[in-house]
Amino acid sequence: METLILDSEKGIELGAKLIQAGEVVAFPTETVYGLGGNALDPSCVAKIYAAKGRPADNPLIVHISKVDDIYPLVAEFSESNKRLVERFMPGPLTLLFPKSEIVPDSVTAGLKTVGIRMPKSEIARKFIEACGVPIAAPSANASTRVSPTTAKHVYEDMNGRIPLIIDGGDSEVGIESTVLDLTGEIPTILRPGAITPEMLADVVGSVKTHKGEVISSAPAPGMKYKHYAPTVPMVVAKDMKSLVEDYDKKVAKNMNPLCLIRGQAVQAVGNRRYVNLGNTDAEVCRNIYRVMRDSEKVCDSIICIHLGESGVCKSVMNRVLKASGGKIV
Repeated sequence: METLILDSEKGIELGAKLIQAGEVVAFPTETVYGLGGNALDPSCVAKIYAAKGRPADNPLIVHISKVDDIYPLVAEFSESNKRLVERFMPGPLTLLFPKSEIVPDSVTAGLKTVGIRMPKSEIARKFIEACGVPIAAPSANASTRVSPTTAKHVYEDMNGRIPLIIDGGDSEVGIESTVLDLTGEIPTILRPGAITPEMLADVVGSVKTHKGEVISSAPAPGMKYKHYAPTVPMVVAKDMKSLVEDYDKKVAKNMNPLCLIRGQAVQAVGNRRYVNLGNTDAEVCRNIYRVMRDSEKVCDSIICIHLGESGVCKSVMNRVLKASGGKIV
């Protein structure tokens, strides 16, 4: 199979035809690129799992182009759900609802809930609208690999596996959506992302984090399996002193390490090889996957500085710790 890469205008037209014919297409969103197919067609859903090499017990997120598309897919919809939709859709938030009967069990891995997202990306929404069906889509990478934030990244993993990649440029956010489970007494974050607990609590009063913390307002796919991993070993350094020590130990063993740091740490790293992830939290979030993919091509070990536990960087660290297998130096 020849995998084409087309710009958004031509890609949307051909992509919609391929989806309607039961094929799988990679498309851009503001978070990462998705590997999409007709969410209501079990045979198409099976092609998504096969192309990605994804375990069949790992559910998929259903992507929509407009709010009204939610209602046929869910069995329940409350007033608090409406407030979240009004505030964060379109955007990098997936809401988990009790599913309706039209959603195939293969999409939800047999679960009685379905994750639904409306991307902020205009290209993504135009593509979904042109398809005329909700689109089930995980990230468009081979299972366990670093998620793709460019069409080139998708091509590296999916060339020959799918017919088309729609090129929408670099992803704006850079990590997967926040996944919020709405089926319990307190809404629970199953996967952190750019929509933070504090932002959600501001709308619904209280949310529970994936670690069990309850965040109150003032007076997820990615949970079960190894994810986001580069092809070379990766560790997290708790501080710059640990990063420098681990780097020097690796060099002494004739290894070829590379450091991932933030802007303010440039002086502390000295003449050691490094990549600057950015100065702001948004830059770090946008760059992390791209830098991990680029780094694995030029080194044999990655050392990432701990990026912090506040705001969106807490979500980025969720991905980095999964990529490193939780190894901290």
